[in-house]
Amino acid sequence: MTPEPTVAISAIEHHTYCPRQCALIHSDGVWADNPHTIRGHRAHRRVDNPATSRTERGRHVLRAVPLWSERHGLSGRADVIEIHPDNTIIPVEHKAGVPHGRTADLQLCAQAICLEDMLQTPVPEGYVWYGGTRRRNQVAFDNHLRTETLNAVAEIRAQLISAQLPAAPNDARCNQCQLREHCLPEVVSAPTLIATYIRRDVWGR
Repeated sequence: MTPEPTVAISAIEHHTYCPRQCALIHSDGVWADNPHTIRGHRAHRRVDNPATSRTERGRHVLRAVPLWSERHGLSGRADVIEIHPDNTIIPVEHKAGVPHGRTADLQLCAQAICLEDMLQTPVPEGYVWYGGTRRRNQVAFDNHLRTETLNAVAEIRAQLISAQLPAAPNDARCNQCQLREHCLPEVVSAPTLIATYIRRDVWGR
């Protein structure tokens, strides 16, 4: 029996933004940078470099921490894990821009689910730090967010198993997507145009 594929925590953000983008990245291995992704890479330089545990304002801080959950088939990495004096575990996700939708909340919740499985301790909340506002937003991992996160994981796994590309949305999201040239949303969302290309290739007219 073939084991079900493990879902990367990073895939949750891609899937929430656009399922087709997620499939191109995590099924087909396609990647390209644009100003948004480059800014994100630069913002992660500090947290992407693992360091030994250090104390900051009375908290132990770990960076670039590997995460996994065998129960949910998840794996990835946390930007920052804070361990408070009362042993409360707080994951912190770093984003370069400003708050936009719930994508970062879902990604952070998946990190918390992994931490709970790894450490056998509740992780009730975390934070998303946004470079655009220089502030961090609190995220409560309530039942609704957990359900939404695990539903996204199930959808991603189903897509990985099917190996089928979802339809292109061909909307405002495409203008900001680094994979626009690979996705070709205007072409693949126009069946009559595709049929014309095929007809010309087969019959030369």
